[in-house]
Amino acid sequence: MTTLISPALADLLERLFAQASAAVEETRLAVADLSDADQARLMRSKTDYRALYGRLSNVPLAVSRETGALLYMLARGSRARNIVEFGTSFGISTLHLAAALRDNGGGRLITSEFESSKVARARDNLVAGGLYDLVEIREGDALQTLRTGLPDTIDLVLLDGAKALYPDILDLVESRLKPGAFVVADNADDSPDYLARVRSPANGYTSVPFDGDVELSMRLG
Repeated sequence: MTTLISPALADLLERLFAQASAAVEETRLAVADLSDADQARLMRSKTDYRALYGRLSNVPLAVSRETGALLYMLARGSRARNIVEFGTSFGISTLHLAAALRDNGGGRLITSEFESSKVARARDNLVAGGLYDLVEIREGDALQTLRTGLPDTIDLVLLDGAKALYPDILDLVESRLKPGAFVVADNADDSPDYLARVRSPANGYTSVPFDGDVELSMRLG
């Protein structure tokens, strides 16, 4: 039996995905007074994104079930030992990645989240899932929290925070990506500069879209 489908973790994830589904309307109402243009501007701004995410501090902003499964498979199949995550939220993606580390025999997952309430929720969920010992949650601006103290080699990166910062976060980790390392970017369509970068073979990646709005990239040797 793998960790991901163990009764305790499977039941926890089912509850969390149900909560995420139930929060769709709350998420819509949180930005209902913003025009589509204003939402797009805030999403793609490197300075004003906190105004948007501050409205969403109480909602999960979770990956899909399919993306969660993909994360587990990539980490498990690549025998990942060192993983970096940008954007913890309530920890649904974190649980999938940490479960893979457990099944790989151990490792380290460094994840960053600037909303204090979400850090607390994620920590509780990781404890409930029996995976907290594998995870280091760094609270604060990821441009600072992920600037130092990273492992020499990184096997997998998940980008699921402020979309405008995807290229900047990639800058912080890129030199540590081992050949064959995966980079998964959720809602990547909201970061056109990032997509242009990873989709150009000249920049050292091969990249394909997955499940509509996820970009799956692999670092070339």
